[in-house]
Amino acid sequence: MAQPLVKKDDDRDDEAEFSPFLGIEKGAVLQEARVFNDPQLDARRCSQVITKLLYLLNQGETFTKTEATEVFFSVTKLFQSRDIALRRMVYLMIKELSPSADEVIIVTSSLMKDMNSKTDMYRANAIRVLCRITDGTLLTQIERYLKQAIVDKNPIVASAALVSGIHLLQTNPEIVKRWSNEVQETVQSRAALVQFHALALLHQIRQSDRLAVSKLVTSLTRGTVRSPLAQCLLICFTSQVIRESNMNNQTGDRPFYDYLEGCLRHKAEMVIFEAARAITELSGVTSRELTPAITVLQLFLSSSKPVLRFAAVRTLNKVAMTHPMAITNCNIDMESLISDQNRSIATLAITTLLKTGNESSVDRLMKQITNFMSDIADEFKIVVVDAIRSLCLKFPLKYRSLMNFLSNILREEGGFDYKKAIVDSIVILIRDIPDAKESGLLHLCEFIEDCEFTYLSTQILHFLGIEGPKTSDPSKYIRYIYNRVILENATVRASAVSTLAKFGAMVDSLKPRIFVLLRRCLFDSDDEVRDRATLYLSMLGGDGAIVETDKDVKDFLFGSLNVPLVNLETSLKNYVQEPSEELFDIDSVPKEVKSQPLAAEKKAPGKKPAGLGAAPAAPTSTVDAYEKLISSIPEFSSFGKLSKSSTPVELTEAETEYAVNVVKHIFDGHVVFQYNCTNTIPEQLLENVSVIVDASDAEEFSEVSSKPLRSLPYDSPGQTFVVFEKPDGVPAVGKFSNMLKFVVKEVDPATGEAEEDGVEDEYQLEDLEVVAADYMVKLGVSNFRNAWESMGPHFERVDEYGLGPRESLAEAVSSVINLLGMQPCEGTEVVPTNSRSHTCLLSGVFMSSAKVLVRLSFGIDGPKAVAMKLSVRSEDESISDAIHDIVSSG
Repeated sequence: MAQPLVKKDDDRDDEAEFSPFLGIEKGAVLQEARVFNDPQLDARRCSQVITKLLYLLNQGETFTKTEATEVFFSVTKLFQSRDIALRRMVYLMIKELSPSADEVIIVTSSLMKDMNSKTDMYRANAIRVLCRITDGTLLTQIERYLKQAIVDKNPIVASAALVSGIHLLQTNPEIVKRWSNEVQETVQSRAALVQFHALALLHQIRQSDRLAVSKLVTSLTRGTVRSPLAQCLLICFTSQVIRESNMNNQTGDRPFYDYLEGCLRHKAEMVIFEAARAITELSGVTSRELTPAITVLQLFLSSSKPVLRFAAVRTLNKVAMTHPMAITNCNIDMESLISDQNRSIATLAITTLLKTGNESSVDRLMKQITNFMSDIADEFKIVVVDAIRSLCLKFPLKYRSLMNFLSNILREEGGFDYKKAIVDSIVILIRDIPDAKESGLLHLCEFIEDCEFTYLSTQILHFLGIEGPKTSDPSKYIRYIYNRVILENATVRASAVSTLAKFGAMVDSLKPRIFVLLRRCLFDSDDEVRDRATLYLSMLGGDGAIVETDKDVKDFLFGSLNVPLVNLETSLKNYVQEPSEELFDIDSVPKEVKSQPLAAEKKAPGKKPAGLGAAPAAPTSTVDAYEKLISSIPEFSSFGKLSKSSTPVELTEAETEYAVNVVKHIFDGHVVFQYNCTNTIPEQLLENVSVIVDASDAEEFSEVSSKPLRSLPYDSPGQTFVVFEKPDGVPAVGKFSNMLKFVVKEVDPATGEAEEDGVEDEYQLEDLEVVAADYMVKLGVSNFRNAWESMGPHFERVDEYGLGPRESLAEAVSSVINLLGMQPCEGTEVVPTNSRSHTCLLSGVFMSSAKVLVRLSFGIDGPKAVAMKLSVRSEDESISDAIHDIVSSG
């Protein structure tokens, strides 16, 4: 009985049943390939076998060298067949097998014969195959035929030659570049595909010459390009020329803009869209320049073609990030797309409306989104949630309806990422909109009653412990928190215990009730829960009396850890491995953020690392390794605790005779320069190696001692040190010039012995600077907001700065971070694409004494200029001023 016809889309799980290749095996197909050797060839059967072989190759099946050779030689016998369909399959098979150089000779004559055949299909395919499998030697022999093919009247042959040229340009560029005249002629072809391929090849030939590309675009934008495909390509090249000219043009003129605007009136939809998109992506585009592009995109929104609607709404979505007001006229058209059958179009329409909508349209949008959310996948829901969060921050008075919407979808079914996006949004709204705090916290409390994700439960409990005690009635949250102690797993129970303790520490009237609950936790089955309850009972007083909690206890519960967790873990492991009668001192833990292992330090090309020599490599961090190295040198033992060691600064260029980099070790009253040297000349031995440092441009520094290196054999790193004294507790800065001085002895390559007599020599090194950032130790902060608030505004200093023209906002952020040498917090060093403003959070310890927190607010001010607002909080007023001085002088 025949099976009924079933569409693939109706049941994708049964797709395999309809595959003609189901269950085929390589061995069986190779056996079938013997039909290629039959005296009477069956063209239809041979085509089927080649199809199976191509299927296996494209599924990742590998043929052994012997199998591939046998198949190749069998396939070559099929050239004797005159069946056109089989010949095309033969061409495909030879391309996929990629025969070796000695096998190519077998088919070269047949392919060259086909290349000059009267059958155009043979010629085109033979050109493609020959160019794919031949090397440069054979290419010179067939170059004449390829040039003729490029200007051939048949578009199929011409396109085949041009596409082959694009591929050959990667392997034999010098040959393809000789075809410029023929390709230039073909650009004027009336065949759409030929013109497209010719333009692509001509651009690739000239792409390294910016002036030649500009001339090409100038000549073609005058109306000689007819093919819509080639027109789209020309628009891309025009955009590239505009971008490059903007970088070198300070007048504000935008060449070729009229051409892009003219393309908006083209007959082909693809050209119109490509031109509109190119205009919207121009750097520093103005509202006047955007208007014609937005108008045509608005027309596409009501198109009957889904692909045009999708393209238009996606482009408008990107424009909304930088120019939200420019697309407000499209809002009515986009609202009609919310009910579009294509969920991708509907999601983009929703998120664009949320970015561009005004306050009066919020409630109407929320009603439409509520019905829409149940029909889309989680990944689209996350996009909508992020857009709603941004809208709420834009219109804080509408927080009630937006917060209710978020709480409703939080109770619906969904995966972890979706739920996390909602929770994160509610947390941000609570932090940034004070009126939303109480209702938002209650929504989160109701969510953790049924939350199946441990991570989210602990995150909410932690947040509740910080914000809950600050509300008007903290007691209403206790019930939700203690329910977690009764009903949840050990991780959530431990987190709930910590949250209860925070309520007890901050709200004195709740202490007796908190003590009762904490005492019940002493009988928990999990030791972590019991230990936490015991610790908090002890810290809060133990008797449950209504008394004010000590400041030290509050600092312990709410303050951020002043040392990176990785450093603390390493120090504790070392303390356990090396028992001592002294108690563990947390002040002994390095505060600088651990960097990568020494083994992964940056190396100059072709050099061995000018490393630390005796310092261990493996998993030891650079902080620990430098500290061990410095402490092992008696001359430096009286300098006190090492504050910071910089990353190595290269003082020589790559591939020079001697590789030298320097590490700056900062002490309270001294700076030690550690020069890491490597001799890269096998025939030389260097002795008495030292660095002569001129500190005439560093007035606050005075040289006190140096430690030369006795011997520096080939390819064996060594160190020499120079010590400078500076005023105690002062971030002195200065510039130092360096001269490497040594005695050179020739080495006999045969014996490896050095000559007794040597010659004194010198080698000029790059200058070295000690800057203010060298005194800043990076310090990670787990919760920047808490740390900022606990620091208080007493020593806060705020000022605004103009950073001048910059390549991008990301480049401005990076340069300020490098200037201050501080640790970025909460991933704020990453600037979102197309963002016109950004906030970056930094933390550190300056001069090994005072903690510093910095909030940087960046914004685009003019075409390329960047403005910055710098807010600094510190434990010392002079240090807040010093940070501003660093920025103003940098």
